Amino acid sequence: MKKEQTGNPKRKSIAVQVGNVTIGAGAPVVVQSMTNTDTASIDSTCAQIIELTEAGSELVRITVNNEASARAVPQIKDKLAQSNISTPLVGDFHFNGHTLLRKIPECAQALDKFRINPGNIGKGQNHDSNFGSFIEIACKEEKPVRIGVNWGSLDQELLQKMLDENLKLKDPETLEVVTHRALISSALDSAARAEELGLPHNMIILSCKLSRVRELISVYQNLAGRCDYPLHLGLTEAGMGVQGIVASVASLSILLHHGIGDTIRISLTPEPGSERTKEVEVAKEILQSMGLRSYSPSVTACPGCGRTTSDYFQQLAFDIKNHITTNMPKWRKQYPGVEEMNIAVMGCVVNGPGESKHADIGISLPGTGEKPIAPVYIDGEKALTLKGDSIAQEFQAILSQYIAKKYGKPSS
Repeated sequence: MKKEQTGNPKRKSIAVQVGNVTIGAGAPVVVQSMTNTDTASIDSTCAQIIELTEAGSELVRITVNNEASARAVPQIKDKLAQSNISTPLVGDFHFNGHTLLRKIPECAQALDKFRINPGNIGKGQNHDSNFGSFIEIACKEEKPVRIGVNWGSLDQELLQKMLDENLKLKDPETLEVVTHRALISSALDSAARAEELGLPHNMIILSCKLSRVRELISVYQNLAGRCDYPLHLGLTEAGMGVQGIVASVASLSILLHHGIGDTIRISLTPEPGSERTKEVEVAKEILQSMGLRSYSPSVTACPGCGRTTSDYFQQLAFDIKNHITTNMPKWRKQYPGVEEMNIAVMGCVVNGPGESKHADIGISLPGTGEKPIAPVYIDGEKALTLKGDSIAQEFQAILSQYIAKKYGKPSS
């Protein structure tokens, strides 16, 4: 069996404008999310869009699967505007998007981007006709389109054709390789057809999603070397809880490290009663840990061991993180650049002083059985030593003073 060939992972994509957000061409990697409300329920959908926006989502996708949801889109857009929310909305269409957009043009006009899946827009001649109708509407309304291919809904006619051709080869490729090729072919061929129909090159975004980490990486590496369209990254179904988070981090971090990916969405399965905003938090943490975006000061904290007084050390780390989270909305406005600050909260003298020196500001706790003193390091130098039972409160005060001094605007 022949091995799959991958493309050059180093690439530069074109820029696609989606509302007030630029995707590609070196712009910051965009975080997006998707609602799980019934779009026809205007109030609940607006409420969730606002929650996702406040959590940091820069694009929000909504399901548009029937006439009721399509007719709700303009009302959702108006209601969001009344709340001063300008987050671009992406319409997620499957099966009947061409019909809904033609029948309810107000929906097309209200959306900032369309998403179409070429694998479920029809078969045979219907596929080409439906796809053409969809793209013609996008051209008329001047809306960018994400052509989103999923392996769970891959065009079966295309896949079967490629499998038949593969069987005729002297050295056939594996089913996995042929499936990967079919995913990429579906995306690229659809993009080429969209351009033939008049959709500008700089109004197309591509995605080829799978739910297996290794295969997702392979497909995107190949796709990245074969086009300059911006790429939307994400596992199509990452899973629930730790499993979904780890899978998303493992796959997207590798691709982002190689410069692949212009916008990301973390498709976590929400746990019962949990907030939808979790997927936004994970996306932001991935980008911040990769050094691609800065959202909040990073806190370096050791895991603790037998040398640390665990409860005290863990509580201090928790209090500092909570202090930052609580104050960031205010700090972000008052102190530009504060989100790039590094803080160290270390548990003992093994790595504590070193990590604290590397941070902008850090504290090294004494650990178990050592003298009850905690040196504080500021900009790489030991500044003072804290003692007693109020170390946490004193360090928070020092932290706030440091932020005000370093990031505060000079008084005129």
